[in-house]
Amino acid sequence: MKPQNASGHKTGLPFSAQVIPLQNGRFFGKSNLLMLKLGVNIDHIATLREARYRGLGRGEPDPVEAARLCEAAGCHGITAHLREDRRHIQDRDIWKLRETIKTRLNLEMANAPEIVAIALKLKPEIVCVVPERRLEVTTEGGLDVIAAEKSLTETRKKMNDAGIEVSLFIAPDEKQIEASARVGSQFIELHTGRFAEEFLNAEPAAPNAELSRLIAGAKLAHGLGLKVNAGHGLNYENLPALFAVPHLVELNIGHSIVSRAVMTGLSAAVKDMLGAMKGYRGNS
Repeated sequence: MKPQNASGHKTGLPFSAQVIPLQNGRFFGKSNLLMLKLGVNIDHIATLREARYRGLGRGEPDPVEAARLCEAAGCHGITAHLREDRRHIQDRDIWKLRETIKTRLNLEMANAPEIVAIALKLKPEIVCVVPERRLEVTTEGGLDVIAAEKSLTETRKKMNDAGIEVSLFIAPDEKQIEASARVGSQFIELHTGRFAEEFLNAEPAAPNAELSRLIAGAKLAHGLGLKVNAGHGLNYENLPALFAVPHLVELNIGHSIVSRAVMTGLSAAVKDMLGAMKGYRGNS
């Protein structure tokens, strides 16, 4: 017989992996209580702005104001990716974020000299080093830590010397996790993109092979002394399945939150515009 969650629904997960959601992001799993933190990625707010106002140095929506609203709603940190091609987040955004946010700034970045230099001046609480390809819409895969172990170790030392924690965005691959530990990073962020794709395309109740890899990867990382974050492709539907992964500290989620905000806030925005239009007196 399959185990049931707090509402009596069968979950399809072994009892040892059961996690019961409580309030304010708290989850009770087996015999421990932990706080799973949320970092909101605001890149897509900037993407929307740049689609209309690129190169003008202004425009709406404002990712800094979005960050303020996310903090007010209770998130634990703000994530922003300053790409080398500046396709969404701009330098001015990053510096305003540093001045404005009151939680924790997570700067996603390529291991490129220009961006490393900016990070060292900016001093976010943490940087997450990610692979970066010019033609991708969003980050498509995990970092190859093994191939870049020497340069990543040098960057990690520079960041740590400046009081900045380091995370490496990787697939849940045993060798990449072990290399991340050798680099000396404080965190890894497990790439959940393949898990999300499997969840979307799988038959109901079908096993998710990538979820098993994430579970094994998180256990290995924890055993090596690494803290474990996760992100990419997570949404309101697949999130409960991810609760089977142990030792998670923080989830970085952006697109699904921005997408939900468009729908949940659209009615209010239309009503506000109609209210603003009531002042028109064209026949007077």
